[in-house]
Amino acid sequence: MSKGNEKAENPLEIAPHIFERFARFITAELGIKMSEAKAPMLQSRLQRRLRELQMDSLQEYQDYLFKSEHAEEERIHFINAVTTNKTDFFREPQHFEFLVEQALPVLAQIYGKSSPWLMKLWCAGCSSGEEVYTQAMVLSEYAKQHTGFDFAMLATDISTKVLQHAETGIYEESRVASVPLELRKRYLRRSRDTARSLVRIVPDLRRKVSLHRLNFMDEDYGVKDKFEVIFFRNVMIYFDKPTQEKVINRLCRNLKPGGFLFVGHSESLAGLNIPVTVVASAVYRKPL
Repeated sequence: MSKGNEKAENPLEIAPHIFERFARFITAELGIKMSEAKAPMLQSRLQRRLRELQMDSLQEYQDYLFKSEHAEEERIHFINAVTTNKTDFFREPQHFEFLVEQALPVLAQIYGKSSPWLMKLWCAGCSSGEEVYTQAMVLSEYAKQHTGFDFAMLATDISTKVLQHAETGIYEESRVASVPLELRKRYLRRSRDTARSLVRIVPDLRRKVSLHRLNFMDEDYGVKDKFEVIFFRNVMIYFDKPTQEKVINRLCRNLKPGGFLFVGHSESLAGLNIPVTVVASAVYRKPL
């Protein structure tokens, strides 16, 4: 027997036909393209799930995911396992400077003429909450300087695991090193257990954020509000161009005229048929 066959027959290694089935599902469900180069990553993440379920093979898990009575519930766990959730506080800080110095003053001229003005921001793809709480800190600071300004925030992600983390608002102290010291003093509280290096977002800031699960592949996002600002950063890199175009158009249904869309600095909307135009690096605006 060849080494190649031995490898394929290892029940904990991902055989080509099993990878192909998972990859098709991931692309259909999440819009994420799965090349064969991602097979080792997928195998590693699913093996952790196999241990939790006390299963002996990926074939057994595939049947459990697609054919068992637990299929619908397991899809949530599968999505939690395979999605990548990299985020940081004050990531790509130029965007927050643009938000405060340029976007909000422009929006105030349109929507803030009647006081009070409740500005709404949607953090689409919020991961474990570092990004949305960064935005909340920035907006809270802006509100201190601008009487009559207030804000409300929607934060969405497909992973229930990261949404639960975001809801607690608890982070390792090492994770908040990029938060300016004055903001740490105002918006973070250390754990009473000094043996644990944990901090928590203060309740007043957590109350500004409404967290919900949302799949960008759905035709209808079920979001009723209209937003002056949408952050959709470092999510599109996993989508092909047609999927990017569809998702941006769906998001923009809920972007107010004159509103701003922020994407990741490594992402581009060039060549897409979308209702926004570029106004700065990775910043787009919907015409009035």
